[in-house]
Amino acid sequence: MMSPSPEEPLLLAELKPGRPHQFDWKSSCETWSVAFSPDGSWFAWSQGHCVVKLVPWPLEEQFIPKGFEAKSRSSKNDSKGRGSLKEKTLDCGQIVWGLAFSPWPSPPSRKLWARHHPQVPDVSCLILATGLNDGQIKIWEVQTGLLLLNLSGHQDVVRDLSFTPSGSLILVSASRDKTLRIWDLNKHGKQIQVLSGHLQWVYCCSISPDCSMLCSAAGEKSVFLWSMRSYTLIRKLEGHQSSVVSCDFSPDSALLVTASYDTSVIMWDPYTGERLRSLHHTQLEPPMDDSDVHMSSLRSVCFSPEGLYLATVADDRLLRIWALELKAPVAFAPMTNGLCCTFFPHGGVIATGTRDGHVQFWTAPRVLSSLKHLCRKALRSFLTTYQVLALPIPKKMKEFLTYRTF
Repeated sequence: MMSPSPEEPLLLAELKPGRPHQFDWKSSCETWSVAFSPDGSWFAWSQGHCVVKLVPWPLEEQFIPKGFEAKSRSSKNDSKGRGSLKEKTLDCGQIVWGLAFSPWPSPPSRKLWARHHPQVPDVSCLILATGLNDGQIKIWEVQTGLLLLNLSGHQDVVRDLSFTPSGSLILVSASRDKTLRIWDLNKHGKQIQVLSGHLQWVYCCSISPDCSMLCSAAGEKSVFLWSMRSYTLIRKLEGHQSSVVSCDFSPDSALLVTASYDTSVIMWDPYTGERLRSLHHTQLEPPMDDSDVHMSSLRSVCFSPEGLYLATVADDRLLRIWALELKAPVAFAPMTNGLCCTFFPHGGVIATGTRDGHVQFWTAPRVLSSLKHLCRKALRSFLTTYQVLALPIPKKMKEFLTYRTF
């Protein structure tokens, strides 16, 4: 457990891709996406040159400072050991923009495995979806690195992907063709819905942990909130002054954060559409000239797994960590050309990807959640804001449960 005032993030490890000459003509080298599997046993990154690297987690001990590796390993991973997990390289044939792991273990995923591997005994199947430059989505089986499905429908780059956390193997894709598409991997990857309405490229999609809502961010000042039950538009959230490029729900689905080129993160109540707070990314040093006015443009935002912190990556070469109830960052780390970030699902680590194709792993705040926050998180996992407001409880308690006490 860390103190209430987090220390500056420390760089734990950095992974760099090779530059095989045979790949150089195909694509650039940016790491557009990084992802941990939900159980924390795998890490994936789109390391450029049409390649996705799958790495067992935790990293080999030579990459991790002494005393840290044991903290980041879950008991589940301890029990099964590393022997069966081997690093893999997936050659996707196109620039890889989006990555998403399926929830795991999942009974429906075993059906998918059985259809494609009828000769193999029934086993759990962890899946990785990759969104490609040509609009294709390739679905891979992580344990073996085998290609299971190829989903066609998008007419341009698939920029982001998100599985429903429930394990139903419903996949949402966001594309530069200005649409989102819903796929059912239990029905051989059947496309079940196309969501239209955005006027610009769709950069990001995020499904709420309770599987009720979908947020999409395009090169527009507003973000769209969709129902995952009816696949219809619930509302537009308006408040940013420039393109919104990233979004994420809190672990209890009660909050939504959106990041924009306007240098701010806005925290919303997705149920009411209320804007609860803005986090402004001011430069630590004054700009050298007029060309630097957009140096703090946001690239990525994500919630920590316990829901008490946010991480943001901006063009001013900083990784910032924010405490949920404070308006200023609690920690900074210098990073160059950052594009994306994500927390390790068991906490303690943040992974960031860069334009150079590198991945960096940083220490993240380790806190013991208060009993109040744990109760709020548990209640908000199944109660909407309106249901909380209807409870026969004191006003101050309602304000706390609806995150109105900032």
